[in-house]
Formats: sequence, C-alpha cells, structure tokens
Amino acid sequence: MPSAYDQLYAYTMGRPGFILQHVVDAHGAQTATAESKPMGIVFALVGLYLHVEKHFSGRQVQKVHTQLARRKRAWPVVDLPSARGDLTVADVLAAPAGRERDLAIDAWCVSVWNAFHASRPHILSLLQEYQVD
Repeated sequence: MPSAYDQLYAYTMGRPGFILQHVVDAHGAQTATAESKPMGIVFALVGLYLHVEKHFSGRQVQKVHTQLARRKRAWPVVDLPSARGDLTVADVLAAPAGRERDLAIDAWCVSVWNAFHASRPHILSLLQEYQVD
C-alpha cells in the first residue's frame, strides 16, 4: 500500500490551483534532515512562506521556484527545528476528499511554516534579493 504521502501526492495531482506544490513543500520541510540538500529545504520554506503569508497558488510558487533555480548559488543552511508542526500528512489524508482535505492541506502548511518561524528573516532576505514579493 502506498504511503500517506504518496496517496496525498496522487490525490492533489488533479486538484485546482496546483495544490500539489503545497503538499511537496510542507512535506519537504517537515521531513527534512541534516542530510537534506539546502536547496530543497530553502525551496520548501519559500513555498510555504509564499502560500501561507502571501496567498500564492501552487502555480505561482512553482514560478518563483523556477526563478530562484535559474541562478546558481550556495543555498543557506537552515536550522531544523525539533518540532515541525502539529499536523502531518496522515492528518491531512484523514480529512474527507474535496474541499475539507484541500483546507487541511492549507492548515498543514500553516503548521509547518509556523514551526520554522526562526527561518522567516532568512527567507524574506532571499526573496528580496530575487525581487520576489
């Protein structure tokens, strides 16, 4: 049987607004380890910030990720908090499919983003450097 993440990933593939991007970002930040690539963690946090605080759609986040990836650079190393949010992919998957599950994805994103509050200034600085707002 596929993992909860794989099931949620498949569910979001056809959902409006490309909410799959939010699932990838929340999961990427929540499950990051010291061995994770800094670029992946930074992109996940950028996506969460843009979605939670700026209300970007998944498509809009994807465009920003593309913009950031165009320039080769050393990505900052992010401190990984021990607690990564109160909600998990399993909690989201437990919500009924449709609007309720889509709202659960948003709540999951908020939960994970709030756990990374110490990284917010670094994400804002990076986005200012790329003139994203």
